[in-house]
Amino acid sequence: MINVLEYLEESAERFPDKIAVKDEKEEISFSKLKEAGRRIGTYLAGLTEIERPVVIFMDKSVKTMMCFMGALNAGCFYTLIDPSFPDERLRKSFSVLEAEVLIGTKESLERLKSVDFDIKNVLEVEDLIEKADKVDEGKLNSIRKRVTDTSPLYCNFTSGSTGVPKGVLVSHRSTIDFIDNFTEIFGITDKDVIGNQAPFDFDVSVKDIYSALKVAATMVLIPKAYFMFPNNVMDMIEENGVTNLTWAVSALVMLNRLHGLKYKAPQTIKRVMFSGEAMPVKQLISWKEYFPDAMFVNLYGPTEITCNCTYYVIPDEIDIEYKIPLGNVFPNEKVFLLDGEDRLVTSENCHVPAEICVAGTALALGYYNSPETTKKAFTNNPLNKYWNEPIYRTGDLAEWGEDGMLYFAGRKDFQIKHMGHRIELEEIEAVLNNVASVDTGVCFFDDEKKKIVAYYVGGDSKKQIMTDMKVKVPDYMVPNLFFQLEEMPLNKNGKIDRKRIRELYDNR
Repeated sequence: MINVLEYLEESAERFPDKIAVKDEKEEISFSKLKEAGRRIGTYLAGLTEIERPVVIFMDKSVKTMMCFMGALNAGCFYTLIDPSFPDERLRKSFSVLEAEVLIGTKESLERLKSVDFDIKNVLEVEDLIEKADKVDEGKLNSIRKRVTDTSPLYCNFTSGSTGVPKGVLVSHRSTIDFIDNFTEIFGITDKDVIGNQAPFDFDVSVKDIYSALKVAATMVLIPKAYFMFPNNVMDMIEENGVTNLTWAVSALVMLNRLHGLKYKAPQTIKRVMFSGEAMPVKQLISWKEYFPDAMFVNLYGPTEITCNCTYYVIPDEIDIEYKIPLGNVFPNEKVFLLDGEDRLVTSENCHVPAEICVAGTALALGYYNSPETTKKAFTNNPLNKYWNEPIYRTGDLAEWGEDGMLYFAGRKDFQIKHMGHRIELEEIEAVLNNVASVDTGVCFFDDEKKKIVAYYVGGDSKKQIMTDMKVKVPDYMVPNLFFQLEEMPLNKNGKIDRKRIRELYDNR
């Protein structure tokens, strides 16, 4: 297989009338999604060249999926840009892409009036769908022959240390390689209904989109706004018979904390897979109690390696002391640890934190329009002196356990020196999140005051939380300052917004 469009084409052949994608307003079958993609692709091919970006400037929806498929039929790659982003962020993203085509809704295009940008073809999606009324078979066939499996498929932006967003560019081949293994390992089939939580500019959604297209499963798009009213989420899951959840950890925690599971726990759900940050064991146990027959899976991997590089199926019985491993490496991926001197850290070196590095087909093509940044993160494997073997240095730390499994051990930049001790903040967070009265907690270090700071949502006094934590960690690892929040701020991808928490602290 060369092109992910083959997923859609094969599913449309097998199940032409089956619903492929459904949002809260409309739905579309596999055959109609295929046809819409071909019509839109024919139109877009007259506006730009192959392997160029098409900006999709709107929230996730059925029409968004139509535009994704249209961009791919035109031989292009798509990048979804969130219309709610600040003007400066939008301007910088557009500047990196240098795109010739942007598609948006009437509402989202209004946002562009305050943004300085240079995109020649700005299309309103309803108008585009109306104008894209024919398929040029010859043109589409010619384009398909020119697109290779290493051609770019999508570009998702992440934060850049210089203030300029980094566009992670991923190929068809990397996505096909991952999705083929992902769906087989977890037994995802045409009988499944995938409940999509992640926004379409977050790589968690890649697993939903292409798993659904490959196996002809229906994908139900759950609106972001619903997660503030979890009863709506659970109703939508029940009404659509959702079987598969591949969600950010924070979304699962929020749904439980706001009593969504107490309201309703549809037993159609048979898989709950989570990623993005460490899952609090207390929350995991709670989810398992509501869904005793479901499979729970810990997934790990940064955007730059196409979704995930490791997975671990949680055992049936766990307790509050359970530590979740990173688990097994996905097929055709290589995961290993390098120390600060680029020496291999093996399982013989238990409890020695080192950087997680990844090699294999899964690696992204790099950062779009940013060769210098790409060179820093995607380097040659220092253990291989015989040929060029690119690796991605994740910046994440892991250590080998005595059981021969890898365990997440924080970020290189999350390591602090406090009271003479070198400490990983994630370890403190893990203990804080397992305090009975704490729903969610995060920690950071105030370098000026030399204090560990904790923000948390939950009950109990700060004194009681400190007492509970001292049972698990030395005194020097107990936060010096505690601040209680009613709600934990989240970014648009459903992760805890650490930057916002730091702002709250600095402006208190």
